[in-house]
Order: sequence, then structure tokens, then C-alpha cells
Amino acid sequence: MSLAHIFQEHPQRRYIMFGGKGGLGKTTFSAAAAYHLAQQGFRVLVFSVDPQASLSDIFERDIYGKGPVEIMPNLFAQEIDADQHIRAYQDEIRNKILDMYGMEEVPEEIESYIQAAAAEPAMEVYYLSMASVYDEWIDKITKLREEMAEYSKVASLIQRDKELEEDMILKELLDIKYRINTSSGILTDKEKTAFFFVIIPEEMALIDTLKAAELFAKFQVPLCGYVVNRVIPPELGQQNIPAYLRNRLEMQERYLIRIDELFGEQVLAQIPEFERDITGLPMIEKMAEAMFGMVTESSTAPPRSVEGAKP
Repeated sequence: MSLAHIFQEHPQRRYIMFGGKGGLGKTTFSAAAAYHLAQQGFRVLVFSVDPQASLSDIFERDIYGKGPVEIMPNLFAQEIDADQHIRAYQDEIRNKILDMYGMEEVPEEIESYIQAAAAEPAMEVYYLSMASVYDEWIDKITKLREEMAEYSKVASLIQRDKELEEDMILKELLDIKYRINTSSGILTDKEKTAFFFVIIPEEMALIDTLKAAELFAKFQVPLCGYVVNRVIPPELGQQNIPAYLRNRLEMQERYLIRIDELFGEQVLAQIPEFERDITGLPMIEKMAEAMFGMVTESSTAPPRSVEGAKP
């Protein structure tokens, strides 16, 4: 099974994600996959939830914080301003605290917590994977709030005081539950979502990938396969090369064998180490050809999103 066959056999999938250890090429793979799908006639939005990623550099366009930007026909890219979203989220939390509790200003100790809690980067996939835990917790809290509301209604009727206002805390909890369930529902939907791990033939990358794959399996994220990046062409070993490079080739061969033993047919592509950085459409096209082969068929298809994610 190849990466191209996976995409061809499941045209209904709308969300394509590439994840893995930092610096392995997730954003580059996302850009190349988006380019390939756009060439096939799909309307594609490629974006990254990693604040350290740089689609601007890859596409050689200034797209940071500008929303979806058209790169070429059918292909749009978006580089999210994470700091802006964090600030907006912090303001939202402050306003809700003030509204719920009738405060004029947020206490200093709560303000410090808001700033610390909102500043954790690269936790998106882990957060979604933990959706079942959050869901169970919110169910219990919601039940407790509903019971408290019933007691409050009785007290209000007996005392003939003002009508009860809407329980804003309960409303907020239900809103959080809805957002969590919607996000986790997308992530775990095997019909609409495909997740691929990017790995390289090195020990630490392999160890981290195995741990992440176990976590994803536990939370039923549909892992479709693995793509191996930065493979040094083995034919170099037949030439007169420095000892350093020969040692790297020998090490690579050992880990490629190990990867084959661990993942077998789930390894969908091996991408060579290119002679230069993958920046600009010509190099992105070259990367896409290495990933998918020379596929030229086109189709009219619904839009897709392609994301570089970090577990």
C-alpha cells in the first residue's frame, strides 16, 4: 500500500494530518500533500497549529496572521497567529469571570492563572486525545450544577424573591463539552480523518513515535500509516565517500530494517534527503512527486484541510 493509494481509496476524507517529533518535516509534508490534492482538483486549506511552524517560509509568501491566502488554484494556506488567539482567549475568560461573579476586576491570583494556563503551546492533539476524560468530568460537574439549580428554584419559590437568572456556569460547561466533543469527533472519525506519522531513521525519533502511536491508539485516533523522511540514497555507499557519511548510511540501514519490522505495510513512503531546502512551489512539487509518485488524474471534489500537527 502506498500513500497515493490511501488518498485515492478514501476520497471522502476531509481532514489530513501529519504529526511526529519536532523538526522531522510535518509542515513540509502537509504543504506537499496539499499541493498534490490541489493538483487533483480538490480545494485545499493547509494550516498548522504549531506556533513554531512556518508555512510562510515553505511557500515563500508572507501569510502569517492574514487568514487563508491563495497560493495557487485550489490551494490556500493559513499560518495562525497563536499569540493573538491566546490573547483573545484570555480576554474571553476574564469577561466570563466578571460576568458570572459580578466582579469589577479579576483578582490578581486568578489573573496569574489565566496567563499561565493559556500559554501552553503545542498541546492541541494531546488535549483532543484527552476528550473522554474532560467529557466525563464535565458530565459530573453538569449533573451537580443541575441539582444545585433545582434546590435554588425551590428556595426561590419559597422565599418569593426574584426569578432565577440563567445559570451561566452551567451554560459555559455545556459549551465546553460541545466544543470538546465536536473536536474529538472529527479527530476520531475514520471516514473523514486520516493521520500520518512522519519519522526519520534515527533512534530517538523512533522511540518517540512508538510512544505517540500508543497514545493515539488508546484514544482511537485513526492512524493510517507512517512516512519515512530524510532517507540518504543508499547508492552513495557504492562511491568513495567520507567515513562519516558511510557510518550514517550503515546506521540508517539498521533503523530502516527496524522500521520495517515494527510497521511493515504501514510504511507508505520513503522520502529521500533532498539537495536543498523544500521551499517554493518547484521544490514542493518535487516533494509531492516523491510522496505520491507521478499521479496526474484530476477530479472535482469537495474541499479538504491538511494540517501539520504535533502529538
